[in-house]
Amino acid sequence: MFLLAALAACRVEAVFCAEYSLLDLEPIIIHKASTQPAGDFSLDAESLENLPFSSPIESLSLLPVDLESRTLSSGIQSDFSLRGSTVQGVLMLINGQRLNDPQTAHHNSDLPLTKEDIERIDLISNVGSTHLGCDAMGGAINFLVKKPDETKRVLELALGRFQTKGGLFSISDKLGPLGMRLSLEDRESRGFHEDTDYKVFTTTLASSLTLPNSEFNASWGYQEKEFGAYDFYTPGSGYPSKEWTKTYLLSTGLNFNKEGLTIRPGFIWRRHYDKFMLDKTQVRSNYLNHHRTDMYTPNIYFQEENGTLGRIGLGLEYGQELINSTNLGRHDRDHKSISLDYGRDLLPQLSSQLSWRGDSFSGQSSIYAGSAGLRYRISKEGLLNFGVSRSGRIPSFTELYYDDPTTVGNSGLSPEESVNYQAGYDYRKADLSWGMTFFLRREKDLIDWIKRTGGQAKWQAENINQADVLGLEGYLEFHVSPHLTSKSNYTYINKRTQDRGYPYKYGSNYIRHLINSGLNFKLPWGTQSITSSYKKRPGRSGWFLVNMHLDYNLRKETEIFLNITNLFNIGYQEIEGIPQPGRYIEGGLRFEW
Repeated sequence: MFLLAALAACRVEAVFCAEYSLLDLEPIIIHKASTQPAGDFSLDAESLENLPFSSPIESLSLLPVDLESRTLSSGIQSDFSLRGSTVQGVLMLINGQRLNDPQTAHHNSDLPLTKEDIERIDLISNVGSTHLGCDAMGGAINFLVKKPDETKRVLELALGRFQTKGGLFSISDKLGPLGMRLSLEDRESRGFHEDTDYKVFTTTLASSLTLPNSEFNASWGYQEKEFGAYDFYTPGSGYPSKEWTKTYLLSTGLNFNKEGLTIRPGFIWRRHYDKFMLDKTQVRSNYLNHHRTDMYTPNIYFQEENGTLGRIGLGLEYGQELINSTNLGRHDRDHKSISLDYGRDLLPQLSSQLSWRGDSFSGQSSIYAGSAGLRYRISKEGLLNFGVSRSGRIPSFTELYYDDPTTVGNSGLSPEESVNYQAGYDYRKADLSWGMTFFLRREKDLIDWIKRTGGQAKWQAENINQADVLGLEGYLEFHVSPHLTSKSNYTYINKRTQDRGYPYKYGSNYIRHLINSGLNFKLPWGTQSITSSYKKRPGRSGWFLVNMHLDYNLRKETEIFLNITNLFNIGYQEIEGIPQPGRYIEGGLRFEW
């Protein structure tokens, strides 16, 4: 399976089109979203239920995402990188609305959703995501909240190594046009070594109301984390740190559609509390930070579908980001944006897509983004795609204002910019799908933490880098039978950064090679899956991990499951200086009625 992935140079995809509907396929479903430009992938709700991870954040490791996790598979803190981007260069969305934490991207994984609340997670390539908002230097990850359109109750209980225990309860009901769902999840562990303990509590309330020609959806979530943060921000220094976070999230949206006219007003509000202690023993430092950030964005999108003119869209946003911090101070910035998009079939085999977006943040230069794409069907099974785009991102509050004993920000930073190119081919049949996409990104004014001289005491944020990122994404999916499916992906990245001779705080931490594979069995008594991944960073040895999910149906409503991650107990470090857990085993019961 692993060799198949490497030879095929492939990326995970599972498109469950109408031609697949007669097959009884395995529940791990990772596919290229048909409604998105070529290069997009998705992970659906059924997959999240049958993967060996307790957190939907950790499940992203099956997609072409460089997921840098710092603890066990509970999504305590994870960074994301797409196509060789920095962790700040990924746009996070919920139901298509911008969600990035204005303090730092390290908090983007503080998402108050359980796996029972997610309908699908879409991974959108950079060329296809520039019209969605700032920060999409490498691309975007969009979490779509599941509509409560059925009567369902779920109770899941689990116990694992390192005194790990967890419970999840979700109840949803549908009364005529109104649907409601309440989810509660609580997990805790003493951690795999000192200062990696954690506690996390998540609750979500979602509602959906069907109206004439429209639907209104609203969700509210809260998440609280307390965790040992061993060297999270000071790799190799041995600081026994401690961190506490709280996240409040409100997301609403109305989808009106009548005779080709679509109107989608929406609103999102996110409040985040972060308390960080550099040394909880206070032997070396009693450094303690308190931060509170708020962001809110009302927005509206109009789209007109015309048989002659094609599809025309207009989006408007206004928002504000605020921070009140003992370290970064009090700051706020307004945000105004306008976007246009246009799509049309030029020929029966040829379609085009254009987009443009302008963003204005107070105190920063305006960012103008856009994209152009073509898709050409050369046969019933084969599809060519081409795209070019421009994107950018504004500095975070941490990059602008942070100051501690080792690091200092820079209030004079400028936005980052990039130009992106891609070309790809996709081949899809009922039992075999494969494809490749080549991409090139040219970046300038990249923000990094450097020391200009050996005697400089602190790392300082500066617009110092220019880089060319050349890469390949490939995927292969093979349906051996209705009960056995193999899916694989491969990503290669070569990032050439202008060398100015300065030492960099984090160095070249992007992925050179990333291979994911999955073998899925659907047996009469339950679903079994084996997944594997291989990562190789520049200048470092690679590592190969194998994970397993096994379940057995005791009866219709009851299932017993066993999850094993890092089956062969491989020692590795996502970030140099921060050790990762070895073999982890968790078992439990799931009741669904």
